Amino acid sequence: MSDALHDFVEEFALVFESTGTPRIAGRILGWLMVCDPPEQSATQLAQALGASKASISTMTRVLAQGMLIERVPKRGSRQDFYRIRPGAWTDLTIKRLSALSIYTQLAEKGLMLMKTAPPEQRVRLEEMRDLFRFFELELRGVVERLERKQPSKTKTKVGASI
Repeated sequence: MSDALHDFVEEFALVFESTGTPRIAGRILGWLMVCDPPEQSATQLAQALGASKASISTMTRVLAQGMLIERVPKRGSRQDFYRIRPGAWTDLTIKRLSALSIYTQLAEKGLMLMKTAPPEQRVRLEEMRDLFRFFELELRGVVERLERKQPSKTKTKVGASI
């Protein structure tokens, strides 16, 4: 791996680490984004990333369960090979954005509890609810437009996610 690719993989890992993902998982993702061939065995991942096979095994399992990568067979090999799952980034983004609805629900619950409170006391919850409701509605439209633009690349059902 060139120094530039190594730096990219490390940057990728740091970004994912900042979201709570173990750094080695971010390295695996970063490498799978740029490697050739796009399918890599656990042995290839361990060699490229300077990581133990045990760490690679654990993190590829986690990433596969998270639907970011998938195991793929290779003719003539008994090893497992991994690649970025087609549609993974769209699905990840939709999943994370759909989590915003919990904030809308929380604000609505607070507003129900405060229904007799004066308006100036409710304004913070109303602002929160309105903001996250706006995001939910707008993001649904964004996903619909993406699916129309790239129907073969996205595998998400719009209404079910956001």
